[in-house]
Amino acid sequence: MFAVFTLFGVSHIAALLCIAALTAFSVWACRKDEKSKTAKTCIGLLAFLCFSIYPLQQIFHTVVGGVVKVEDIYPFHLCDIAAVICGFALITRKPALCELAYFWGLAGTLQGLLTPDLNHDFPNPVFLIFFTIHGAIVATALLLPLGLGWKPRPKATLRVFIWVLVYTAGALIINAIMGSNFGFLTHKPENASLLDIMGPWPWYILVLLLMAGLIFWLLSWPFKRFNQVKSTASELN
Repeated sequence: MFAVFTLFGVSHIAALLCIAALTAFSVWACRKDEKSKTAKTCIGLLAFLCFSIYPLQQIFHTVVGGVVKVEDIYPFHLCDIAAVICGFALITRKPALCELAYFWGLAGTLQGLLTPDLNHDFPNPVFLIFFTIHGAIVATALLLPLGLGWKPRPKATLRVFIWVLVYTAGALIINAIMGSNFGFLTHKPENASLLDIMGPWPWYILVLLLMAGLIFWLLSWPFKRFNQVKSTASELN
C-alpha cells in the first residue's frame, strides 16, 4: 500500500533536492567543458528523459491497469509538450525551441514541481514519473542559459506568450470535445496550487495568462540587464 502524497513532506523535499543537485552538476559540467564526456552524458541523459517519459508512462498504465483518465493517455498537457520541446532544444539548440524550453520550463513546470497535482507518494511509479519529467524540463530550462550559454533573441517574451495563447485555445477546444482537463483549463487541480488564489473559473484562466506574461518578462530581465552592463563596459573601454 503506497502512502498518500504530502505537500512539502520528506519525499517531496528529497525529490526537489535531488533535482537541484543533478541540475547543478549538469550546469557545472557544461560550464567546465561542454564537449567533455561528462557534459555530453548529462545533456544526453536529459534529452533521453524528455523523450522517453511519455512512452514509459503509457507502459506503466498498461501494466498496472486501473482507472486511467483521458489526460493520462494523450500528451496534451503543457508539460508533456514542453518535455518534447526540451529534448529537441538540447539536441538542435534551435533558438525558438530553446526559448520555449526556458520560459515554459521555469514559468510553468517549476510551479508544478513546487505544488504537484499528486495523490501518490514515493516509491509509487506515478510519483517517480511525475518528478522525473518535471525535473528534466526544469533542469533543461536552467542548463540552457547557465551551462550552455544560450540567450533569448529580442522579443522572445512576446513570441513565447503568443505560443501560450495558441496552446490555451487548442487545449480549450480539445477539452470541450474530449471532456478532459488539459492545462487545468476546465477546472482547478484537486490538490492545492497557485490557481486556488486566482478566482473561480473561467476568470482564473485570464489571471493565469496575465501572470504568465509577467513571469516571462521577469525571466527575460536578467538577459536585458546583462546586455546593458556589457554595453556600458564596452563604451567605457
